Amino acid sequence: MSLLTLWPGLSRRWLFLAGALVIGVLFAAALYLQYALHQQPCPLCMIQRAIFTAMLVLFALAALHNPAKTGARIYGALLALLALGGVGVASRHIWLQHLPKDQVPSCGPGLDYMLQNFPMAEVWQELMHGSGECAAKGWTFLSLGIPEWSLLWYVLLGAWAVLIALRKS
Repeated sequence: MSLLTLWPGLSRRWLFLAGALVIGVLFAAALYLQYALHQQPCPLCMIQRAIFTAMLVLFALAALHNPAKTGARIYGALLALLALGGVGVASRHIWLQHLPKDQVPSCGPGLDYMLQNFPMAEVWQELMHGSGECAAKGWTFLSLGIPEWSLLWYVLLGAWAVLIALRKS
C-alpha cells in the first residue's frame, strides 16, 4: 500500500503527528551524535536545533488541535516559514564548510560566554555569522554531512507541511 492510497483516508492530525515523529527521530539521532559519538554542535548547529524544536512544537500542536482547512493552512504556512529559515541557516553552514581553509572565519568565543557577556542582538549576529568551528566537517552518512542532511530534512518537512495545508478535505 503506497502513501498515495493512504493519503485521502488519513486525518490531518495523523499527518501532522508524522511530521512531529520525524523530527523526534532527528533529535534522537542528533543526541546520539553528540553524546555517543562526541560530535559537539557548533553555533549554527544550535540554531538549526532551535528551528527543528520550533517545528516540532508546531507539528505537535497541530496534531493536538486537529485543525480544519483554514487552521491547517496557518500551521502549514508557519511550518513552511520555519523550514525556509532552516534552509537558510543550513545553506550558510554548508557554505562555511566548503570555504577554502584560508577564508574560514576565526573561532569566536563560546556560546555560554557570549550569552553571559554580550547583548542578545550581538549574540544572534555572531551565531548567524558562524565561526571557524562551524567550518569543521564531522560525521557523514552517504557522503553528506550534518548540515546537508539538515537542509534535506528542512526541505522535506516544509514540503510535507505545505502538502498537508493544501490537502483537500
